[in-house]
Amino acid sequence: AVGRDGGPEAAARDARYAALDAAAERHGATAILLGHTRDDQAETVLLGLARGSGIRSLSGMAAVSGAGGRYRRPFLHIDRQTARKACMAQSLPVWDDPHNTDPAYTRSRLRHEGLPALEKALGKGVVEALARTAQLSRDDADALDAWASQAEAAVRDDAGCLECAKLYALPPAVRRRILRRAAIDAGAPAGSLFARHIEEVDRLITGWRGQGAINLPGKVVARRQGGRLVIRQG
Repeated sequence: AVGRDGGPEAAARDARYAALDAAAERHGATAILLGHTRDDQAETVLLGLARGSGIRSLSGMAAVSGAGGRYRRPFLHIDRQTARKACMAQSLPVWDDPHNTDPAYTRSRLRHEGLPALEKALGKGVVEALARTAQLSRDDADALDAWASQAEAAVRDDAGCLECAKLYALPPAVRRRILRRAAIDAGAPAGSLFARHIEEVDRLITGWRGQGAINLPGKVVARRQGGRLVIRQG
């Protein structure tokens, strides 16, 4: 059952994972192996780059994700054609989703037009380079996330409020991670919270000129009060 939240592609993805989760529960499965390949990873990196969503988007799909590491992607280092040939060699049926050739969808256009154009302009090896970029970006993003987790306690006062002066002293990449986490904790949906939202909140710290509150997704409001940053449901 496919809903409508987030557009047709996001809604279909949510429905697929819900069906997989239900099957895993029925069978008592420890893990679900997904068929994403290196080509899928390259497409994900390019989509993240086009959105301007930051280094976490450039890190693509994780080899292990989900609650308890349920989702595993063992084929991220293998290109799509090799995976297809392996299936043929073992007489495993391959089903092609017709939506993957529908130009109405961004990923489909990227797959059939964007990536071939890049390879024509830059030469072979673009997919491998993008997949390598994903791994390097993931390593950097993980390190920055860990730094932000350690720094967050130090920038809160005894009441748990974020202190603007201490936030200002942090590197922007670390500070914005703390702000994003605070917004999500306050009720902002992670999938609807974009870089532009966090940049606006960040200006309450780095470019304070008495501006008013910032409205965030999920009816969350961020405002500066007496040297503190308050983020909560409006």
